[in-house]
Amino acid sequence: MAISRGRVASGRTQAKAVTGILLLDKPSGMSSNRALQQAKCLFNAAKAGHTGSLDPLATGLLPVCFGEATKIAGYLLGARKAYAAECRLGLTTDTLDADGTVLQTRPVPALDAALIGAALARLTGHIVQVPPVYSALKQGGVPLYKRARRGEEVTVPPREVDVYRLDLVGRADTALKLHVECGSGTYVRSLVRDLGELLGCGAHLTALRRLWVDPFRAPCMFTLDGLGDLSARKGAAALAACLLPIEAGLAGWPALALDAEGTDAVAHGRALPVGSAPGRYLARAPSGRLLAIGEVDSFGVFKVLRGFAG
Repeated sequence: MAISRGRVASGRTQAKAVTGILLLDKPSGMSSNRALQQAKCLFNAAKAGHTGSLDPLATGLLPVCFGEATKIAGYLLGARKAYAAECRLGLTTDTLDADGTVLQTRPVPALDAALIGAALARLTGHIVQVPPVYSALKQGGVPLYKRARRGEEVTVPPREVDVYRLDLVGRADTALKLHVECGSGTYVRSLVRDLGELLGCGAHLTALRRLWVDPFRAPCMFTLDGLGDLSARKGAAALAACLLPIEAGLAGWPALALDAEGTDAVAHGRALPVGSAPGRYLARAPSGRLLAIGEVDSFGVFKVLRGFAG
């Protein structure tokens, strides 16, 4: 989606009204927010948000929504995700990953593929998981990791999550490689911790890469360095070509093709009888332009959830 020529005030500079979705390949060692801010700066965008944090250790897909696309970020947050994870058996850390302080070292028992597979099976499905103490979850408005760093005693309540696949794809001595597919709110660090306990030796995450997030199953990702180089060589127009339209984040949603009267109703946020089956829909103007997303209720009436500027 192209970068708009319109400009809005943003601090001391004039930021562009950019709309679209960037499939960013987040580097290791950088927070998701820092990656977001760098992408926002590269595009000189007035408004941006990401759709689900990755730990600093992690790399891979971080969808960044600019402008009007931020209105669908909440729908991407709950999407199914896939990861390539690596872990080391026999050693636990306070953060559950390689960035933390070692808490305990234990011998790794003799393990074959069947034993590991049985443990992985127990962590697959609709399960109860305790999130890491060092996480961005908040209690009393304060992120847990800040409380932990201050030395406060932190109790994290368990919660239900969905793990659709948890497969062993490689092993070298005490290192395991896993393929994970899970739902929103699942912590791969916690899966690795629990796997280590089931195997009787403990474990921690050593590497994590997010492979895809629905509906971006085969994402063409861009690195910050690559975007910076592209901007320097070819300018803003080349950056604009890296963005996907809003509709790309709503793949699979059925569309309502509206007439002029329906377009006016939806553009003004009014409920519109359409007679379609209940569910979520895109609403399009006669020109094909995306007007809004909304829901059709049991009476066949379309109600706007979010409208989009033209």
